[in-house]
Amino acid sequence: MEKSRNLCWQEVAEKKRHDLAAKIPNDWKLPDSVLAEARHRSQLSGEFFDRLLDADTLKITELRVEALLDAVHNGSVTAVDVTRAFCKRTAFAHQLNNNLLDIMFDTAHARAVELDEYLEAHNKTVGPLHGLPVSLKDQFHVKGAETTMAYVGWIGTFEGQKATGKEGNINSELVGELYELGAIPIAKTSMPQTLWYAETNNNIIGPTMNPAAQRLSCGGSSGGQGALLALRGTPVGFGTDVGGSVSVPAAFNGVYSIKPSHGRISFRNAASSSPGQVIIPTVVGVMGESISSLRLTLRSLISLKPWTRDADVVNLPYREEELSAAATEVNLAFGLMKDDGIVRPHPPIARAIAMVSEALSEAGHQMIVWEPPSHKESGSIHAAFTNADGAADVFENLLLSGEPLIPELVPEFGDGPGTPMPLLEFYNQTLRLKRYRNEYEDYWESTAKATRSGGPVEAVILPIAPHAAVIPGTWIYYNYGTIANTMDYTTIIIPVTRADKTVDKFDDKYEPLNDVDERNWKAYDAELYDGAPASIQLLGRRLEEEKLLRVADVVVHALTQYKEKNQLATV
Repeated sequence: MEKSRNLCWQEVAEKKRHDLAAKIPNDWKLPDSVLAEARHRSQLSGEFFDRLLDADTLKITELRVEALLDAVHNGSVTAVDVTRAFCKRTAFAHQLNNNLLDIMFDTAHARAVELDEYLEAHNKTVGPLHGLPVSLKDQFHVKGAETTMAYVGWIGTFEGQKATGKEGNINSELVGELYELGAIPIAKTSMPQTLWYAETNNNIIGPTMNPAAQRLSCGGSSGGQGALLALRGTPVGFGTDVGGSVSVPAAFNGVYSIKPSHGRISFRNAASSSPGQVIIPTVVGVMGESISSLRLTLRSLISLKPWTRDADVVNLPYREEELSAAATEVNLAFGLMKDDGIVRPHPPIARAIAMVSEALSEAGHQMIVWEPPSHKESGSIHAAFTNADGAADVFENLLLSGEPLIPELVPEFGDGPGTPMPLLEFYNQTLRLKRYRNEYEDYWESTAKATRSGGPVEAVILPIAPHAAVIPGTWIYYNYGTIANTMDYTTIIIPVTRADKTVDKFDDKYEPLNDVDERNWKAYDAELYDGAPASIQLLGRRLEEEKLLRVADVVVHALTQYKEKNQLATV
């Protein structure tokens, strides 16, 4: 009898792709003509995608989260109907956009049946998210599904280890909480190999591009999640963030997100890159269609008292009093950072920042120039910790299958692990971080001297990146996105507008601040960026999620009024 041979990494990845495609029902397979048309379109989202859907699917999947849940709870539609509609939409999204690493349609249907039976038998829901389809970045374990974290060597294993008995048999704490609340996980989304890249590409399924502008990146590392939500595969999705990895894809794909401080949402029993690095910890973030969808999700998760299940979660119940102010409240003070003095944002982002600033000023709010301790120092501290292991974890996981680094990561990691940071230097970097955080907090408090209210600014408006959804391979400056992680602050992404080649023109007379700014400016192409979402980052202080959501309501309300007054298109 011939001894079976081990598959090479390419064969393992090919089998994974085949198995993934087989999980899509045949009657949901798109014809070759549609796939060919999609490849030549600049935009997948919107009219092109919607016309592929039948009327019932479109009607259900266009419902806002609150209306969708109301319809399920009052029996207007069943959880099975809703799950089928979003699974179909997700199936289409993956075939067109290549954004999934696992599909859970069968288990989702089974859970929907259980929820419908429960509602009929008890005349009540199992929880506030009863019947809500959700998606998760492929770091979260779900019973019946596989977790690859975008490594070929993790296929068929539990986090790279074989025959543990855990393969497909455990839920991450977050997943268990979602089931308890009534949510229905339907898919797991793609990410970059290693997680250490702000675009999405791996050796399993390849790159994921931006549905709003296919020549541009969907961002990373929760890029597949952002792309799926842009196509409304699910109304709410979950990613992870250690350096802008939720905020960046949300901004690039034109959806809302919240990256809370560490300790609000459980990360227990989830996979992670460099899991021993906990000084600047990975946190779970939420993407959604609106601020209200983020609030509902966060409130629901916290209602379960996750601190009783995860020692890393802070004992902090949801604070409804922080939401008492109306969305039209006036006299709030905002910090405004048009640029950080190192790299200025491209025209679409500069225009988005200006729109929000003008909208808030016209609504009676105060804008104060934000000049905190250098974000360059923040970026340096952030890199010191995230690179502390010399990429040992990365190469250990690559060796499991023999897969190479994706080309984009070769300049970053080279051909092998570097020297880990010595312990005493690690201690010194920790003290450096502590000093920086105190200096930043002192500056925030000092803004009270300049506000009309006599208190410090409520939040800060700034870019999340110096560009809209980036041209692949041209991202060179990350410090706008990492400040929230260095400080362990809460941050929210708000879509504002879209790049417009007739307005956001390249300035031939631009005078760069430095070499990095010059490289970033020269990477701007008004034609390529045309149509890309342009969003802003709303930065709040540590553990102030409820307050920042309220402030975000104020921003969205002012921006809506501003657009109506000036007859500007909504995003």
